[in-house]
Amino acid sequence: MSFQNLGLSDALLKAISEKGYTTPSPIQTKAIPEILQGKDVLASAQTGTGKTAGFILPILQILSQNPPQKKRAIKTLVLTPTRELAAQIEENAKEYGKHLDIRSTVIFGGVNQNPQIRALRNGIDILIATPGRLLDLHNQGELSLKQISILVLDEADRMLDMGFARDIKRIMDLIPAKRQNLLFSATFSKEIKELANGILSNPVMVEATPENTTAEKVNQTVYRVDKGLKTAVTIKMIQDENWTQALIFTRTKHGANKLCEKLEKAGIKSSAIHGNKSQNHRTKSLEDFKCGKIKILVATDIAARGLDIPLLPHVMNFELPNVPEDYVHRIGRTGRAGASGEAVSLVDIDEMPYLRGIEKLLGESMNAGVITGFEPTNEPTKNIEKKKNFRRPGQHANDRRKPAAKTFNKAKR
Repeated sequence: MSFQNLGLSDALLKAISEKGYTTPSPIQTKAIPEILQGKDVLASAQTGTGKTAGFILPILQILSQNPPQKKRAIKTLVLTPTRELAAQIEENAKEYGKHLDIRSTVIFGGVNQNPQIRALRNGIDILIATPGRLLDLHNQGELSLKQISILVLDEADRMLDMGFARDIKRIMDLIPAKRQNLLFSATFSKEIKELANGILSNPVMVEATPENTTAEKVNQTVYRVDKGLKTAVTIKMIQDENWTQALIFTRTKHGANKLCEKLEKAGIKSSAIHGNKSQNHRTKSLEDFKCGKIKILVATDIAARGLDIPLLPHVMNFELPNVPEDYVHRIGRTGRAGASGEAVSLVDIDEMPYLRGIEKLLGESMNAGVITGFEPTNEPTKNIEKKKNFRRPGQHANDRRKPAAKTFNKAKR
């Protein structure tokens, strides 16, 4: 299967070729023809599957088939949960639509609204937005949603997790009842199915990967570590394993800041991103991370989805998420686009129930190991099967023993 077989225009095929893509991903192969036929689509797709192009490409094609009006009105609305994801979708829209007369813009909170208002007043075809800023500008009379013909809910499960259900309902009341609807979600919880039933009309269901599976090429390792020793273990692991780039997750904003400070004191260039950081800081930190100016990006779950970091080799769960599905999204930052990756989780005694929840979700037993010199004082009675030895001072790098980490390819359904 090639992009030429999907019914896309020459202008889009040229843009795809210029980005270096030749073969569509499974979600693109399944979703694009259905969207082009004007059907409502309910898609199960995790991050890293190419889902953004899966809906942006056919939307660009549909919009390009009608000449733009002199006064452009918003025809497509894409709702996303986070600023980072919104910005990346808009970047994709511009890249794929570079040979078309289609205008797009992105709006989200945390930044000055004036440039966003100017873009809206100039007229756009595609609006990518987070719910809060969208409703704010609508209430100010700066945008109209009365001519929306295509609605996309991206990362719908995450939007519900973040408490956007009420905002989504308010937005639904502002747009025409007759429209094409596309809903993308990594998981299909009861709440997602209820949301889909209220929005979609006779949808076609497409699936890129089985629900709640982990990335196929992610090597997952779990270590039992006392809470107070996690920072020391993290620093040791980064230094002894010579990590050049890693995304580390904490549960709280304070925890992200604290860990980042300790890493900096240890001479490890790092930056923290979370909801209290300004959008400019978050954007710059992400760019510095991508280009190698900083080694470590410490993040809360705001970064668990949507971040496009090519060939990210390492993800660490400094603290396990209390929602099992978030574990899947976190480690999905690595092992993308066919590349291999490593996910390391540090688990203290209080987090063992979270680990059990993740095991239940994946349908796999994630046997935890211990690290020599950092053995936990509160040792569980089972699921301890391996030890990790850090290189001692003066010991040759090739003289280290590595644990036989287990790779989980597919979760049982």
